[in-house]
Amino acid sequence: MKRLSEYLLLWALGGSVYYGIEMVFRGYSHWSMFVLGGFCLLFFAIQGILTGWREPLWRQVLWCTIFVSSGEFITGILLNKMMQWGIWDYSNQPFQLYGQICVPFTILFSGLSVVGIFLSAYLLHWLYGEEKPVFHVL
Repeated sequence: MKRLSEYLLLWALGGSVYYGIEMVFRGYSHWSMFVLGGFCLLFFAIQGILTGWREPLWRQVLWCTIFVSSGEFITGILLNKMMQWGIWDYSNQPFQLYGQICVPFTILFSGLSVVGIFLSAYLLHWLYGEEKPVFHVL
């Protein structure tokens, strides 16, 4: 039951934070971004729990950035291309793929991943008594 509570908290927090970031910078968001943001923060925590937070930070960031970009690509293909909801379009960005992901936003997501890794690790430690994370770069 404790683990379910942890996961629900992280999912809701991740969704809220990502939705809020979009509201601040774009002026609008979509409920699907809440769902995706929640799964991303949850992934950040799960990858840390499974590795005991002992993997180098650069590797955790790489995994999380790949997860976020993959999630955005899959969500974009399903919602923007197949269902034609038009939630976002990166077609005018450099190094984009089908207008659903692009290098500039992948770089931005890598920075958000660092924040998400620290946030999820310390929240689990402070609120649920999970193992205290020890981060190292190399």
